[in-house]
Amino acid sequence: MSIHKTAATAGNEREHALALLRQMLLIRRFEEKAAELYSAGKIRGFLHLYIGEEAIAVGAMQALAVEDAVVATYREHGQALARGVPAGKIMSEMYGKANGCSRGRGGSMHMFDAGRRFYGGYAIVAGGLPVAVGLALADKMQERPAVTACFFGEGAVAEGEFHESLNLAALWRLPVLFLCENNLYAMGTALARSESQTDIHLKAQNYNIPAEAVDGMDVLAVESATQRAVAQVRRGDGPYFLELRTYRYRAHSMSDPELYRSKEEVAQWRGRDPISLFDAYLRTQGMLDDAELQTLETGVANDIDWAVAEAEKGGCEPVSDLARDVYGSVAT
Repeated sequence: MSIHKTAATAGNEREHALALLRQMLLIRRFEEKAAELYSAGKIRGFLHLYIGEEAIAVGAMQALAVEDAVVATYREHGQALARGVPAGKIMSEMYGKANGCSRGRGGSMHMFDAGRRFYGGYAIVAGGLPVAVGLALADKMQERPAVTACFFGEGAVAEGEFHESLNLAALWRLPVLFLCENNLYAMGTALARSESQTDIHLKAQNYNIPAEAVDGMDVLAVESATQRAVAQVRRGDGPYFLELRTYRYRAHSMSDPELYRSKEEVAQWRGRDPISLFDAYLRTQGMLDDAELQTLETGVANDIDWAVAEAEKGGCEPVSDLARDVYGSVAT
């Protein structure tokens, strides 16, 4: 790990580094609380946790501007938080409350915030890729200097939409940054059991898209690679592809018995926990001590408490609004 050396002062570097750590802690504690609330029956439906992958969302978002678009998958709480969607809005959505970011209609897998150009949450595997291509095409046709960042798991590369989307993005030189979160398991299927070519970024190179593999457990490596990629896309050079190699510590979803991998494998990956790695690095650089970490944890805990309180006090959407935003009607 290394902090980028720019004209910023050492104080600014420390402030930025602690902000990265705080965002990762917020995602981790939010997800832990979500698991607790799901077990208590407060959150229903499906729940896919981002625990272990925090460095990707936090690192990647550093390179994106407010005018850029973000498309995510059903494991999107981390991206939504890193994009700036308020924790209370996200938690309320997971509760199914009308004060949620999707008015309680989407739940855990369908977060949406048009004001922040956060366009999903998509429950269909690879479903967000063609949406991202469409958003990028619209920006290019309207000559807006925006990048569309599209997050998806490595399981999506087995879908036709993956190949169609990369092909069109390359043909039309669209401003898309493809971010593949390779956590090695598409639900319960190991990557080597479903893909003959397990170096995912090489698939993008087949479409003449520049691509690289990045350590997705290193927040600074993710930040650096994303900054390079976004700069190239924003210049008008067409799409870019990052394979972010990571690992989820929890099962695919809360209903997953997790019979497809060993406890020893999970324990080995926990040795590369992105938060622990960054914590240790900051301490070697003299940027973090126990007191500062406790301050960060206390602030995050307060944010989580506030988010839960917002969800608890929120109301359900009234029955009279059930037809709201439904574009078709049945003739009487």
